Amino acid sequence: MTEREIEILAILKQDPLIPQQELADKIGISRSAVAGHIMNLTHKGIIRGKGYILAKTRFAVVIGGANMDILGRPTDGLRVGDSNPGSVSCSPGGVGRNIAENLSRLGTETRLMTAVGKDAYGQQIIEHCQHAGIDMKNTLQLSDGVTSTYLSVLDGDSDMHVAINDMAILERLNVDVLKSQQAMLQRADLIVIDANLSEASLAYLLSNYADIPLFVDTVSCAKATKLKPYLNAIHTLKPNLKEAEQLSGIAISHYDQLPNLANWFHEQGVERIFLSLGIDGVFYSDKQEQALIPAIPVSMVNANGAGDAFLAGLAHGFIQDWSTRKSTEFAMAAAVVALSDIATINPNMSEISVNRVIKESIC
Repeated sequence: MTEREIEILAILKQDPLIPQQELADKIGISRSAVAGHIMNLTHKGIIRGKGYILAKTRFAVVIGGANMDILGRPTDGLRVGDSNPGSVSCSPGGVGRNIAENLSRLGTETRLMTAVGKDAYGQQIIEHCQHAGIDMKNTLQLSDGVTSTYLSVLDGDSDMHVAINDMAILERLNVDVLKSQQAMLQRADLIVIDANLSEASLAYLLSNYADIPLFVDTVSCAKATKLKPYLNAIHTLKPNLKEAEQLSGIAISHYDQLPNLANWFHEQGVERIFLSLGIDGVFYSDKQEQALIPAIPVSMVNANGAGDAFLAGLAHGFIQDWSTRKSTEFAMAAAVVALSDIATINPNMSEISVNRVIKESIC
């Protein structure tokens, strides 16, 4: 879907009987333009019948962190211990939230479970997510909590030099809250979890929803260790090589050893594993097939958010019933789209833009 179609669909979910003129006024376009977008949504099978009846679709639930990303970018090379001329930007972020927005922009119906404060940042996050088509009804907005913030500074090569995060509010997304959403979680077609959640929340989800495909983002070496007792419940795992080595206790000296590393995870019960190898690409394994796919060349603008886009691409591919290889290639192209914009989430993220990257990489 296009960004405008996502915006219109989000409004129709809240008010299926809204008149076209009122819808046009809400988003600042003409009534005839609204009619054209609605016709396109009807042709795609997303809208059915009169009164904007929305087609029943498969949906994903993302459970994890949401924060405000504050990004510092030096004009030239980074001078440590000194004041650097550059730019500072602020945008909604967080691993879980980023995955949810990418997934929604790719066209998958997405619900986000996270926690934010009843403050300016929290309200901005909720409004931004709703604008991107994410269902936010299951998100906690707390009057006695402060919205998470993530402060990062890039180096002269647009890679992260240092970051500080304040994510204490995510502890409020506890087991009791998760239990209150049991009926909704059991209807999900897949659940995406990021390892920023507390050990208790991760244990609850991985112990009680193994019958639903669970996609897990390891986030970091330190946070990945919380997953080790529950690997048998994970359908799809996305670690980088260091995280996979730490979880398995297997050190890799050459990529020829990657199949053995992947097989260790399969022996623990993981159905599919996707090992991020940075500029060398991705190694995937799903018990039937294993392969290393080289990275797609890209002029990187911002390194933040590529992994989140990759996991969103995998989840979208699963919802679409694509093969593991096709899902991997699509996810890698989604990461390229993410790397190509200064914002954590590229506003041009869509299935169309990802497929364009795939087509250009083949030519």
